[in-house]
Amino acid sequence: MQKERGRPREKMILEGAQAMTNGELLSIMLGSGVRGRPVQEVAQALLNVASGDLAVLSKMPPQGYTLVEGIGMAKAVQISAALELGRRRQVASQGKKTVEVIRCSKDLYRRFSLRLSDLGHEEFWLLLLNRSNAVMSEVMVSRGGLTGTIADPKIIFSKALAMGAAAIVAVHNHPSGNRRPSRADRELTKNLHWAGKMLDCPLLDHLIVAGDDYFSFADAGEL
Repeated sequence: MQKERGRPREKMILEGAQAMTNGELLSIMLGSGVRGRPVQEVAQALLNVASGDLAVLSKMPPQGYTLVEGIGMAKAVQISAALELGRRRQVASQGKKTVEVIRCSKDLYRRFSLRLSDLGHEEFWLLLLNRSNAVMSEVMVSRGGLTGTIADPKIIFSKALAMGAAAIVAVHNHPSGNRRPSRADRELTKNLHWAGKMLDCPLLDHLIVAGDDYFSFADAGEL
């Protein structure tokens, strides 16, 4: 029995998933090691690549996992899929507690932080609000690469007007973790602000999610 407890699979059966270390859970996901290198050692090496941080590990592409001896592309894809399922589960759980009325930038960050904080690419989202600032809908406008994504004001307001929104909020992420707006971010915000005034569908805020931090154009007095 003591020998079985030392094996990740048996330990999980006997004690449950919550009793497992991150390395043991990764060992189960990997399934097997390579000759002369047990699976627990391979799992620990993978954790070490991310300095033991699962958030960092989840941002890595599958190709990054293959840098560890004993992890081929097939196993790398399995790991990436499992981590993505965990992230989606967090987003789904958060959705049940999502703020339905937007009162401040913190409400926006709470709504989008889990979805955008750990992404390795940029996404641009649009939040559509009614006249009470209650959320009508949220729409992903575009998805880009590590350094940017394209957001066309014409597309943004066509979606807003089609849904009968009274106001909009723009949200996108910076995978770099730097919350400071780029020149393109400021130019886009300026254009959205102007177009919103002309169309009587004001831009209430443009939020940049940067890991555990964020930047709000409204809070900064730039709207």
